[in-house]
Amino acid sequence: MRIESLAPNEVFVFGSNGSGAHGGGAAKFALDRFGAVWGQSEGLQGQSYGIDTMSGLAVFEEQARRFLAFAGEHPELRFLVTEVGCGIAGYTPSQVAGFFAGAPANAVLPDSFVRVIDAGRG
Repeated sequence: MRIESLAPNEVFVFGSNGSGAHGGGAAKFALDRFGAVWGQSEGLQGQSYGIDTMSGLAVFEEQARRFLAFAGEHPELRFLVTEVGCGIAGYTPSQVAGFFAGAPANAVLPDSFVRVIDAGRG
């Protein structure tokens, strides 16, 4: 699913870096289109939500867990999750999709993540 625009209640979830320098990939798209804030690496920013995918898997996993908790606390919003960490950060869905297992219904995961999570339930 390619995200080009958002409804008022939708949030674009993207991979960031520790300094919040949104210079490329989905982060740049979030900065240009959905209100991401230069210098903010994590959390809600306009109609976007950043997860630091560049500071190692432990940081990524912790921030993914915080994101899932945030999404669960905001059922009025619909979170459109990109293939977080699978672009510039260089991870594969099989490495990171599990971080999003148990996502609330309002967090729409990419098909590649859903396939990995479903295979893990097998």
